[in-house]
Amino acid sequence: MELERAREDVLVAASAGATTVALALLSGVAGVVDVGTLPTLAPLAVYAAYLFSRKGGPYGSADRPRNWAIAAIAVGVAVLVFGAVA
Repeated sequence: MELERAREDVLVAASAGATTVALALLSGVAGVVDVGTLPTLAPLAVYAAYLFSRKGGPYGSADRPRNWAIAAIAVGVAVLVFGAVA
């Protein structure tokens, strides 16, 4: 595995993992919102989609690790907002 590819993977994994942990802490420990276990894991689904999309090219201009990291964070924020509203 190339070092650059590993850095890209770490970026996306760290974003998805940190968002998942933040959701779990806000839901379970802080009690700010009431989010179930499966929605809490939703950012990790974005990371899984990233991993499975890396099988081969060609990749489009929007298919960048930064965009996948932003997508993982956006999914986490959407789950948080949905948990606060519902």
